[in-house]
Amino acid sequence: MLSAGRDSVERVDVWEPFEIVGEIRAIRTIATGHGIRDLIHLEERFGRGNWRKLKGLATVRLQDGTIAEAEVHWYEAHGIGKRWMKIKRYLDDE
Repeated sequence: MLSAGRDSVERVDVWEPFEIVGEIRAIRTIATGHGIRDLIHLEERFGRGNWRKLKGLATVRLQDGTIAEAEVHWYEAHGIGKRWMKIKRYLDDE
């Protein structure tokens, strides 16, 4: 695992408590259906659905109160909603 300096563009890929501040921007689908590696786990835990893995940019508030820009990834299915959201990487202040 890489160290996660909040002012870097390193991959973080760590599950840590955070809150989305505002809206998620630049949302893109990165996998659907059987292209999702965690599909079996998602269906076992949350039920069958048209699962998609998405990514977007968001302002996040971390548990220590720090506000940062980050790329977030999550899974989503119609009628089930967003699940397993995580910060993939922090973005530089550009």
